[in-house]
Amino acid sequence: MRNETRTDETTRKARTNGVSAETRDSPGSDGDSVLVLSDVQKRYGTETAVSGVDLTVRDGELLTLLGPSGCGKTTTLRMIAGLTDPTAGTVTVAGDSVAGDGASVPPEKRDVGMVFQEFALFPHLTVAENVAFGLDDPDSEAAAARVAELLELVGLEAYGDRTPDDLSGGQRQRVALARSLAPEPDVLLLDEPFSNLDVRLRVKMREEVRRILKEAGVTAVSVTHDQEEALSISDRVAIMNDGQIEQIGRPGEVFEHPESRFVASFLGQAGFLPARIGESSVETPIGSYDRGLLKGVTEEYVGATVDVLVRPDDLRATPTAEANADGHVVRRQYTGPSFVYHVELSDGSVVRCLHNHAEDFEIGEPVAVALVADHTLAWYPSR
Repeated sequence: MRNETRTDETTRKARTNGVSAETRDSPGSDGDSVLVLSDVQKRYGTETAVSGVDLTVRDGELLTLLGPSGCGKTTTLRMIAGLTDPTAGTVTVAGDSVAGDGASVPPEKRDVGMVFQEFALFPHLTVAENVAFGLDDPDSEAAAARVAELLELVGLEAYGDRTPDDLSGGQRQRVALARSLAPEPDVLLLDEPFSNLDVRLRVKMREEVRRILKEAGVTAVSVTHDQEEALSISDRVAIMNDGQIEQIGRPGEVFEHPESRFVASFLGQAGFLPARIGESSVETPIGSYDRGLLKGVTEEYVGATVDVLVRPDDLRATPTAEANADGHVVRRQYTGPSFVYHVELSDGSVVRCLHNHAEDFEIGEPVAVALVADHTLAWYPSR
């Protein structure tokens, strides 16, 4: 019974191991809140797409909803935009309730802009006319000045008289962004904004879009399933799973100290090293390490078995004799600059080791594995 109690307590506390209060997020604690979702839910018959989402987006912040397909992120974005009504909960934009208690403000009256995957530009209008489309008086001098300002912001001041067909994919995206910014919305929504671009252009454009949003000072919410994109452009990331937010925080915090096994597995390449917590050490299949290596471990955890999150750069493999091996190479991933070696340890668990491309190991080769992390590690109850 004592062991069961320890396991339950380990499970409870491990959910937030090594995660600061700021990472777990206190909505609205920094800056003025522009967008607030309170207990937002969306059901389709007996199916629940979004369940109890609480989210606050601060003034000038770029927050990304990140998660696998079907996790509820796009449905959440559509409820903010007014394209879908929540089944329960409230959505507030700039202090005004736009959805909740049976009422819903139409999308065009929410002061919310949206950039779609397909850009949705009007092919028969010029670039300048596309940007001016959402303004109250698109033919006025004020509108012309606003269009000129935005075209300069997005680096297309020389393209105002062209049509969308004359532009590249990246240029069309910038036009779509300028058009959405023209009415000065309280919140700008970006729905998988880079998915229609090739890989090289995608990397360039996400940096460009972040620059534009920051220069414009706009509050934005983006949706993507691309981890690298979310981590590189966002001020904060909200990771969604099965209709709920699993964790929200700065990119570095959610990656380095994931609160749940799902977040750990979803972000980057994750391996889990089985371990037993001792009085002063942590015993693993690859050796004994100081207990302080694990974030938040105290005396109450002594005797508990846990799984330690290790990423490829936390481990190094070294060829060795069979008698001295911790495991064997079972897979090689060549990425160009590096190899990621999958090593099956003696207990059957598999971890990944990152190596320079010149360090070439063979499948089946016996290796010793060393933990080389210079930071504390997240951990979870043993399965």
